[in-house]
Amino acid sequence: MFTYLIKRLHGLALCLSLVSGSAIADQISVTHWGVLLYGAPYAVAMERGYFRQAGIDISGIYSSKGGGTTVRNMILGGLPFGEVALSAAIAAEREGLDVRIVCGGVQNLSDLVWVTLPDSPLKTIADLKGKKLGYTSPKSVTDMVTTLVLNHQKITGVERVAVGSVGAQMTALQQKAIDAAYLGEPVYTQNKAKFRVLFFARDLLPQNNLTQTVGVTTSEFAKANPQKVKAIIEGRRRGVEFIYQNPKEAALIVAKAYSFDPVIMEEAMLSLAKAKYWSAGELDLAGMNAMAEGLKLTGAIDSPPNWSKLIDRSFLKQ
Repeated sequence: MFTYLIKRLHGLALCLSLVSGSAIADQISVTHWGVLLYGAPYAVAMERGYFRQAGIDISGIYSSKGGGTTVRNMILGGLPFGEVALSAAIAAEREGLDVRIVCGGVQNLSDLVWVTLPDSPLKTIADLKGKKLGYTSPKSVTDMVTTLVLNHQKITGVERVAVGSVGAQMTALQQKAIDAAYLGEPVYTQNKAKFRVLFFARDLLPQNNLTQTVGVTTSEFAKANPQKVKAIIEGRRRGVEFIYQNPKEAALIVAKAYSFDPVIMEEAMLSLAKAKYWSAGELDLAGMNAMAEGLKLTGAIDSPPNWSKLIDRSFLKQ
């Protein structure tokens, strides 16, 4: 019933967008926009006019707490494009939703860190046995990564808890509702003096190049508005390029868009720029398959994703 309702509402939203022109089509959805740095290329692209130059005027970006929420925001809101957790895109397609992956987003795990309180008895990830480990939401990046890390480290008996936003993670940890909380950038840099690192995901998995997020649209919107999809991807690509070439200036732009301390933002973005955190749009199948493994481990899927059905590369710059 829920899938049927989403499909009906999506059809209505698409009709409205075609009738009203750009009133709906110039708004997109980005997971954890304004909080975590998945959205940095969009902030740069808007500030520097890259979207307009590519042929679309992005007037607003909607946020979510991650996972399937971002996919639902895109479909229910009639939004043309969303940057979502890869795991959420795979799950949505398996549920019968009209989702197509059209570009890469964040291509490694450089920002994912789990922390504990300074006086916590936990010293390593092995100490989590019998304890509570926080993540954001089901089908999110952190859902998959915690699953993969615990499996790879052969640690059992850990209760994983879907806590919600990064702010909720910190509150839950301080109230001792969980024993370890997830922080991403730039929130980790801002609060690292308050907590003690338990583990970085990048240090505990055999590969760091796991695809966290991807750009998605619907086949209906893509067919009706191919130039708009291309323009969004191109504007974002130019935003990524600017970040790598001018990380300090980019940090000032993102700090303004996020209403964040520019000094902290610069430290966080310099670190991620050095790690080549953002994909310019290319898709890394090895990194996507590695992340999809988390869905298999949780039982969310019982076979590998059908990438030929899910991916549409036609909008990428040749």
